[in-house]
Amino acid sequence: MGNTARLGLVAAAVAAAGIAGMSPASAAAPPLVSPKWVAQHSCDPNVVVLDVRSPVGGGGNHFTYLRGHVKCAVYSNYKKAGWRVKRDGVVGMLPPVAKLQKLVRSLGIDNNDHVVIYSAGTNALDMGSATRVFWTFKVLGEDNVSIMNGGYGAYVKAKLPTARGKHQPAAGHFTARLDKRYLATEQDVDRIVRHGGAVLVDNRPHAQYVGAVRSGKDKRAGTLPGAKNIPQSWLTVNGGGTFRTAADLRKLYRYAGVPTSGKQVNFCNTGHWASLGWFVNAEILGNKDAKVYDGSMTQWTANSKLPVTQQVKLAGK
Repeated sequence: MGNTARLGLVAAAVAAAGIAGMSPASAAAPPLVSPKWVAQHSCDPNVVVLDVRSPVGGGGNHFTYLRGHVKCAVYSNYKKAGWRVKRDGVVGMLPPVAKLQKLVRSLGIDNNDHVVIYSAGTNALDMGSATRVFWTFKVLGEDNVSIMNGGYGAYVKAKLPTARGKHQPAAGHFTARLDKRYLATEQDVDRIVRHGGAVLVDNRPHAQYVGAVRSGKDKRAGTLPGAKNIPQSWLTVNGGGTFRTAADLRKLYRYAGVPTSGKQVNFCNTGHWASLGWFVNAEILGNKDAKVYDGSMTQWTANSKLPVTQQVKLAGK
């Protein structure tokens, strides 16, 4: 695709998504595109729509990929395809770059493609599947990536055209280029806890933040010393699949005492909810100094030498 055609696609996405401040000449695609835009462009050359829903039983709007999906969308099961792995006893970690490159190629993706990701859109937790894959593409050096706002639920609600069966493109030629600007390690976070230099943002529910509730994946209750809390459910409208506006998000960040600029590390239990917080801060609010602590509290609490702050200590485990 030539530069003129690419800019036309980006300009259309910006207009459809209604994202203020995005320039059509930007090298990167807009972070959010609307279901209507996806319906209009899902089968375009050099556009790859990626369905990352995990199969869900039952009826209603919980369709699996084979029963209904965006036209020309390629399927990749978020939980099982290999987007996250267990490493050194820690679940949900970023796989080796070579394995991710192989996965992306299997989906028919090239470096010059505009990748549009969608999950089911049932709630904020589910939208974390889309943001985690989005963040992974960024770590792999791919900027031309977007998320369909509202997920598949919003697409179906708008009565946009769907397809059944399986769409399997030929293998792509994607080449990964690891970009560590988006990734924080345990060592990075340890330095921040000891010496400062960045804001630590806990994107878990408030009960986990204060230590009243402990995730089964964590060894200890509580949060990173000095961390602020922006629960993942705050970031979408009523905890659903549609992201809040930038104006509303800034109000929530201001209330929580979390800056929307400067060095920031988002974390949760396994880096899933953290990707949602990172996406909002880095992509919607424009803070390019934000990172995700991939191992998050599951990795941190496994090391008994690392400190944890527990504001509420209860007798029950």
